[in-house]
Amino acid sequence: MSQANPESYLSNAQAFDDAEAAVDCLVRFYDDAVNLLLDAFADYRQDVIRPARVRQTYPGIYVNIEREAQDFDTRSAFGFCHAVGEFGTTITRPGLFREYLLEQLHSILMYHQTQVWVGFSGQPLPIHFAMQNDIAEFTKDMAAEKVYALRNHFDVPNLANIDDAIADGAHHWEETSIQPLSLFSAQRTDYALHRLKHYTGSEPEHFQPFVLFTNYQFYVEEFIKFGRSAVEQGEANSGYHALVEPGNVIYRMSDHGELQIEGIVPGRTPQMPAYHLKRRDGQGITLVNIGVGPSNAKTITDHIAVLRPHCWLMLGHCAGLRNTQRLGDYVLAHAYLREDNVLSDILPVSVPIPAIAEVQTALHEATEAISGLNDYELKRLVRTGTVATVDDRNWELLNYPLLMEKFSQSRAIALDMESATIAANGFRYRVPYGTLLCVSDKPMHGEIKLPGMADHFYRERVSQHLQIGIRAMELLRAIPASLHSRKLRTFAEPAFR
Repeated sequence: MSQANPESYLSNAQAFDDAEAAVDCLVRFYDDAVNLLLDAFADYRQDVIRPARVRQTYPGIYVNIEREAQDFDTRSAFGFCHAVGEFGTTITRPGLFREYLLEQLHSILMYHQTQVWVGFSGQPLPIHFAMQNDIAEFTKDMAAEKVYALRNHFDVPNLANIDDAIADGAHHWEETSIQPLSLFSAQRTDYALHRLKHYTGSEPEHFQPFVLFTNYQFYVEEFIKFGRSAVEQGEANSGYHALVEPGNVIYRMSDHGELQIEGIVPGRTPQMPAYHLKRRDGQGITLVNIGVGPSNAKTITDHIAVLRPHCWLMLGHCAGLRNTQRLGDYVLAHAYLREDNVLSDILPVSVPIPAIAEVQTALHEATEAISGLNDYELKRLVRTGTVATVDDRNWELLNYPLLMEKFSQSRAIALDMESATIAANGFRYRVPYGTLLCVSDKPMHGEIKLPGMADHFYRERVSQHLQIGIRAMELLRAIPASLHSRKLRTFAEPAFR
């Protein structure tokens, strides 16, 4: 067992050689810190001002690795430290991340035969993040001056602690000697959890690890129809027990076999509404309507990434670029031409975004199963190749000869505004990704998307397309261990997935 002293990183540290006990301690430390902050805030609301700043810090994990991984499964992409040394991370909402933390800590304990230390880090826990609900709900009856003065009595979110330096390889651990255990700090995670609720209208605990993104409301309507039907069929038949819609409106069956609806539909539709088809084992499917454009695609994936999903897929519509394509054909992306620009400064376009074999196979098999076509016949419906993603919805009005040359050189077969962004952020955050698009227009060949044509087309094809996405996720659910690809990991990678 390691006899290292973690005091340089944690205070009140306790050592564990059992993952369950370590996570229980994290939950206890976090809950104690939050409760102390909430008590102090209740006093502040009543004008009871404490003599000193009220500060609590996030709990943290520390391990000292004195020997490289033993009996290591070389097929694994995570769960081990890449070298000997000291590793640590701050933790928020350990109850929400319980199963994830258990998986990560169990692997480290098994591979390295060490101890896990749990204590309090030096990173302040902001009062805004201690409240899992919107702080505006707690301050709406307070004077503006008093709300502003919160920063004089409590810690508030600090952008210096909220970045993607670890994920982007810009974290210089030599300066602190403590190498990161995870991709995200506690404040970065809390920031994302609060933004998720804001953008999607859902509490983070409802999100499922298999995520579908779409850019059309038609897919939402089909998903709601499918989800409610699955719930009404009963868990024993469908495997799903609840559907959660924006505002945390929950559809589920009562003990008496009647459909129950809990919650209140929000008066305002969130910017990127999310719908969650839940399973008891926590391996359900979430659908998010991200709208149109790469900015939305980056925004939502920046935040969902902290939940460490098993996979995310883009299901949407695209412009077909080849004359042999027909409206309603599918495009299975094997590569991406990144003209979206939103990630270029973070992840250079010279970095290849590889296809994930397991995801590609699942999408191919799901398309076969739902369409009833296979082998050579499937080629009538599906084409694989490069998808070009742009940031200009009126790309058709740009320099036509230049566009033709670029698309031809890249062998692009389809164009949209989200797929490459989602794939690139999946690559960046080590989340397996994939894309299956449906050709809705062919502007380069005179078939322009018009309202009447679009409505008929969408109604005709959307149901099948969504069913393919759901089936693909169900296939991927059976292989979570092999789904997380080693090709997404850097040379010196944090141990946590």
